[in-house]
Amino acid sequence: MTDRFVAAIDQGTTSSRCIIFDGSSHILAVDQREHRQIFPRPGWVEHDAAQIWARVQEVVAGALGKAGLKPSDLAAVGITNQRETTVLWDRATGRPVHHALVWQDTRTEALCAELAGDQGRDRFADRTGLPLASYFSGPKIRWLLDHVPGVRERAERGELLFGTMDTWVIWNLTGGAVHVTDVTNASRTMLMDLRTLDWDDGILADFGIPRSLLPEIRSSAEVYGTGRGVLEGVPIAAALGDQQAALFGQTCFSVGDAKSTYGTGSFLLLNTGKEPVRSHHGLITTIGYQLGGEAPVYALEGSIANTGSLTQWLRDRIGLITTAAEIETLALSVEDNGGLYLVPAFSGLFAPHWRPDARGVIVGLTGFAGKGHLARCVLEATAFQTRDVVDAMVLDSGVELKALKVDGGMTANNLLMQTIADMLDAPVTRPFVSETTCLGAAHAAGLVAGVWPDLDALRAEWRRAAEWTPRLDDRVRDRMLRKYRKAVELAKGWIDEDDLEVEGR
Repeated sequence: MTDRFVAAIDQGTTSSRCIIFDGSSHILAVDQREHRQIFPRPGWVEHDAAQIWARVQEVVAGALGKAGLKPSDLAAVGITNQRETTVLWDRATGRPVHHALVWQDTRTEALCAELAGDQGRDRFADRTGLPLASYFSGPKIRWLLDHVPGVRERAERGELLFGTMDTWVIWNLTGGAVHVTDVTNASRTMLMDLRTLDWDDGILADFGIPRSLLPEIRSSAEVYGTGRGVLEGVPIAAALGDQQAALFGQTCFSVGDAKSTYGTGSFLLLNTGKEPVRSHHGLITTIGYQLGGEAPVYALEGSIANTGSLTQWLRDRIGLITTAAEIETLALSVEDNGGLYLVPAFSGLFAPHWRPDARGVIVGLTGFAGKGHLARCVLEATAFQTRDVVDAMVLDSGVELKALKVDGGMTANNLLMQTIADMLDAPVTRPFVSETTCLGAAHAAGLVAGVWPDLDALRAEWRRAAEWTPRLDDRVRDRMLRKYRKAVELAKGWIDEDDLEVEGR
């Protein structure tokens, strides 16, 4: 290998991190800083982009200091980021015109319904792979143009720039010299054609967005420019949205390779190869990565709203446990779920159902049920939801899942990982390096810089830390899945017009 080092900047939803790796993919140093979460109204979520840029500079300097390195010791830096979060700024001054609208923000829901019209939420799905939803960047841009005084006029005069957080960070790292995004982040805007890898002029016209706002779309791994200031002279050589970076960090380079990141929610991505696979079963078609001038690699993605947040709910709202780790011990105090099934549709069901009218239910209650059974059914809900997404992926792609690579904080729960393996009837593996998002960004940048020669070298460095293989009887699995699916049907349609009035929507 090499003694050269690669940095990864992870601009996340709640914090920014910088991790420095050596040429053997070992972590040398980590620095992390949180930024402010801004909630102006129910359902509105904003970030201060200027504060985020300040935090990025702090974590880069902090990681370099901890590692005892100078910027000149770095072969390259890769960027990974929270996706869809949208910022507009003045191209001359670099000042944002408004707080960034975060991917979680739902203020554009009415706009999405208006844009859908008679053609429905899949109006642009053939080109973008995405349903019309407040999740994505395009509607957020339109909202800023329509609601912030003077912004549309300034945008039409060419005075403003748009970016997701990769674009914002790269623009600032290069002193305003480079305005780019990569294909993975562009594929989350609803404005890019998945086949041409360019902004779609028809969609831009429908959204009322000037093309001059938009960054140049580039591959996920190439030199975009060189850093100034805190990363003076360092090649900025990769950018990937966070879940795609985890796919790359997990070395999911072959068709059928899949990874799932288990955090507050969960994101499961399946490599589908060189052609986009249109989903007809509630998934998102997206780009997994593109290396330089090579053809892009596509993926199917399923997002699950509530997984780790269920444990937080059991701890903070129900008071059944005092630490997240206690849920495993409590769940192991019983042999099974005691007949309890939980559907955690706290804010509706995400993939593959997409039912905003659903709400959470617990079914199967008897006098026998106790707190151990509740803890167990909370964990099983994550496994059932994972199986739902995997089933949809198999239906869409025709590719059977042979194994699932996992990462994220919930993978420390061995019972949960075993339950997922049991429900999938497939092995579940956890890597030795758990920071797969940063690792993916570092690996992509390191390929460009020659720190690693090719994908085979990255595969060789991937190490398995733990593996769980299925051990549940087929009949038991089938019965549990059947019961869970009955519970899902009970959760649907719970919200009606009276409830919407109560919730102030």
